Amino acid sequence: MNREGRLMVVVLVVIVVATRCTSGRFVVEKNSITVLQPYSLKAKHDGSIANFGVPEYGGSMVGSVVYPDHNINACKSFDGVKPFKSHTSRPSFLLVDRGECYFALKAWNAQQAGAAAVLVADSIDEDLITMDSPEETSDADGFIDKLEVPSVLIEKDFGDSLKDELKKGNEVVVKLDWSEAMPNPDGRVEYELWTNSNDECGIRCKDQMDFIKDFKGHAQILEKEGYTLFTPHYITWYCPEPFLLSSQCKSQCINRGRYCAPDPEQDFGEGYEGKDVVFENLRQLCVHSVAKSENRSWVWWDYVTDFHIRCSMKEKKYTKTCAEDVLKSLNLPVDKIEKCMGNPEADADNEILKNEQDKQIGKGSRGDITILPTLVINDVQYRGKLERSAVLKAVCSAFKETTDPPICLSGGIETNECLENNGGCWQDTQANITACKDTFRGKVCECPLVAGVQYQGDGYTTCKAHGPGRCNINNGGCWSETRNGKTFSACSALDLSGCNCPEGFRGDGHKCDDIDECKEHAACQCSGCSCKNTWGGYDCKCGGNRLYMKDQDTCIERSSSKSGWFPTVLVLAVLAGFGSAGYIFYKYRLRSYMDSEIMAIMSQYMPLDSQNPRNAETQNSEIEPLRQHSSV
Repeated sequence: MNREGRLMVVVLVVIVVATRCTSGRFVVEKNSITVLQPYSLKAKHDGSIANFGVPEYGGSMVGSVVYPDHNINACKSFDGVKPFKSHTSRPSFLLVDRGECYFALKAWNAQQAGAAAVLVADSIDEDLITMDSPEETSDADGFIDKLEVPSVLIEKDFGDSLKDELKKGNEVVVKLDWSEAMPNPDGRVEYELWTNSNDECGIRCKDQMDFIKDFKGHAQILEKEGYTLFTPHYITWYCPEPFLLSSQCKSQCINRGRYCAPDPEQDFGEGYEGKDVVFENLRQLCVHSVAKSENRSWVWWDYVTDFHIRCSMKEKKYTKTCAEDVLKSLNLPVDKIEKCMGNPEADADNEILKNEQDKQIGKGSRGDITILPTLVINDVQYRGKLERSAVLKAVCSAFKETTDPPICLSGGIETNECLENNGGCWQDTQANITACKDTFRGKVCECPLVAGVQYQGDGYTTCKAHGPGRCNINNGGCWSETRNGKTFSACSALDLSGCNCPEGFRGDGHKCDDIDECKEHAACQCSGCSCKNTWGGYDCKCGGNRLYMKDQDTCIERSSSKSGWFPTVLVLAVLAGFGSAGYIFYKYRLRSYMDSEIMAIMSQYMPLDSQNPRNAETQNSEIEPLRQHSSV
């Protein structure tokens, strides 16, 4: 190897070592494993979830531990067809030893043998690490993407204690718990993806580009509706001071060695340079920053996807011109993004890239960023396969219970526990109303709100509609029945106390039976009455042709016999005769009297011309007796 080649190797090693020295803090999942049986081992233990497989984020698994008689490292395929597939209600967790082959290969052989999960016991006493998938190899290509079972690295002492109990013939039952692996401090999930714009870095670059393309739709829906806040990040390295003037640092770094990336082809003589990758990473950071200022930060997903398709490094299209064409097609302001990127030749800090380097150092529960790609959800590193449905599960598990967005309940990423036996919750099958509400962590029994009417109860055995409108929904859950066109109901909009049987019925309001008033209430007590029970009431009938008066509970004659009418008619006829005679007498006698009175009065003031003085004197002499008569 010539001097330039040796220098290249030294520079690469120094850059990597410098990075590792500043980022070495690893956070394991505390108390993620619980021994349930035997009682002597009952305790919680730490475990390190692998970066492959699919951990059950938001849930848990309980299984019986199995330790193989041979092939204890699980580096070879196990004999038989799924020898560790459980035939009981509990799945099998295969316990294997660390060493001799890749972690991922152990998990693959265990999955092929029927194990539901893998526990890898460390071979020495040391701090737990993340079990990662191997770099690109011909062996790994066939199974890495097919790994589904979760894998956990456990400490040597814990592994030894499990083996001892199994050797004694005791059953060992453990619980792998991811229900609270993702914190949920509020109603919004904040997550970030540490990625790279380079598509020439082997299987890892392919995986992250495939993930971005597949997850784009979900990510944009979640962010547009305000459920999530996403931030992209990019790892950069720095060139140590002694090597700043070397051709290697100049080709891999911008801003005088401050921000570097490895050569894409690992060949300084041809192809693209590391600084090309750094500069495109910076552009993608500015795309997100500028789009966010325009309230459309989700356009980052479109840009990265389109850039990968249109400007592939493998096709020699990884250029500034191609990038700007993508920006224009997405209506992103090229000038603002260029201003955001700054001058890569300046001997000064770039604010955005410096911020990226600072964020690589873990704070709180996150840990340091040392591997690409890395997904961080609510400040906790995601472990498992970088695959659409697996990541969506983890993101959804970070929402508070019952606040899951609809996309989290889509088919293919979770099991709807309400489909089986209604989740054990209350339901009204007649009105198709249920208290079972499916969430990502599982079902909750919560009395529903239907058409503005709130149901109240424990959600498991009882839910009752409350409020004035409750009778409009399945009759408020109360009894109701119609017979012969008559409807009775135990629900009343005026009575909000519950279900009460109406008058004429008895029961608890959910079932009402007709009361026989004739027998039980001795209805129709009047003389000669007969009682007939009806649905919801009773009818009283009087004997003969009499009419029943319900208010007075009495009978009155409706009609009489023909002979009974004669006295009545005779009396009426006599009365009519006297009345007529009196009227005739009154009419003619009174009229005669009134006429004479009027004539007498008028004669005093208006003597007739035909009357002579003598007649006048005679008439005057007759007036006095008449006046005396009228005063009597």
